[in-house]
Amino acid sequence: MIRSLKARALLALALAAAACQVGAQEPYQSTRYKLTLLREAHRQWGLSAPVAALAAQVQQESAWNPQAVSRVGAQGLAQFMPATTRWWCERARIAADDCQPHNPTWALRAMVGYDLFLWQRVSATYSDYDRLWLALRGYNGGEAHWRAEARTTGLEQPTREQIDAACGTARRAALHCRENLHYPRRILVELQPRYAAWGAVWEPAK
Repeated sequence: MIRSLKARALLALALAAAACQVGAQEPYQSTRYKLTLLREAHRQWGLSAPVAALAAQVQQESAWNPQAVSRVGAQGLAQFMPATTRWWCERARIAADDCQPHNPTWALRAMVGYDLFLWQRVSATYSDYDRLWLALRGYNGGEAHWRAEARTTGLEQPTREQIDAACGTARRAALHCRENLHYPRRILVELQPRYAAWGAVWEPAK
């Protein structure tokens, strides 16, 4: 009887720990924005949208806090800088008054669209995963930087790994490479699996 009670207590503790682990995987704040993200992802990318990666990106950027402001002035769920907000709204022909980085719907729509814009600008000769990896590097540190670094390899079609290895060989200071290279890895490798239940998980080509 004592052993039975002890076993039950241990089982209860294990279940409680598992529940906490599950809760830690997917921040509770994300649930209120899930439908908006899914709608925008499927509307702009189609049914095969990298939903899990997009959700992971929001977690990385703002931890799902629409009022987040970074030390350099990035704002909202998607952490758009003011200059990027203005450029994106001009490109999308959105009235300035309607450009609201702290508005969750606007932020998710803009992030999903900007990611798609960057992804489409990466050569389709790369895998979808590598295209997304480079697009995320562009989102974080500027597309022009990784393109300039790719040219320093002297190769007509360097691999994504070769482009990563060339970080800091052009205009970007090498000290910024750690953050820029960590960004897609954090999103696609570490955080994306947590959102597998939301939709497609993009993985490296085998």
